[in-house]
Amino acid sequence: MLFIGVALVVAIGLALVISTDAGTLIGLNQSDTASLVGGLAVLIIVAGGMFTRRQRLGEMLGNLVLWAAIFAGAVGLYTYRNDIQRFGSRIAAELTPGVAMVDVQTGTATFRRSFGGSFRINASINGHETAMIFDTGASAVVLTQEDASAAGLPVKTLNYVVPVQTANGTGRAALVSLDDVSVGAISRNRIRAYVAEEGALETSLLGMTFLETLSGYAVVQDDLILRN
Repeated sequence: MLFIGVALVVAIGLALVISTDAGTLIGLNQSDTASLVGGLAVLIIVAGGMFTRRQRLGEMLGNLVLWAAIFAGAVGLYTYRNDIQRFGSRIAAELTPGVAMVDVQTGTATFRRSFGGSFRINASINGHETAMIFDTGASAVVLTQEDASAAGLPVKTLNYVVPVQTANGTGRAALVSLDDVSVGAISRNRIRAYVAEEGALETSLLGMTFLETLSGYAVVQDDLILRN
């Protein structure tokens, strides 16, 4: 009976918390507060099971401390969920440098410098995942024959008449238009690009025809930050 009375008091208190939007005091909106309160209510119901049978005082207190610790841990995880997500993304980026750390709130995609010193980027070209290198020295996006073919471009019938300077020397490339270029959560349509002739390029380049569509990009120590 005592527990039922306490539960009723707590239920009334929870209703007041939601109605007054008290969650804003700790940075939660009303929807988040309602979700958190719902979880608390479940914990109260579960904890109530401890009172349905006779227990020693020490055992009951131990159970109360355990449930309090579980609840505190759940609140902590919920409160710092964005920080935990960013921490996990940074670990993934260290292990796989081409994978973007995406921040939807700020509209940025961040890449870690690879062991070779360059910034490798896993982009999507016409829906095909393409490994590229960030290169502000390239006036346009440049694709290798293999990546262009995988992206659905007719590499055999293109006109390779545009002279280009590559790491292997002077070569030729064909002018094309890419339907979609996506990096992280940043997506652009109808991007002007070049397809290098066979053997002229080892890795596709993310050049200025894509980079100039961004609101900005910066290299901060070992991080490359692209802003949508």
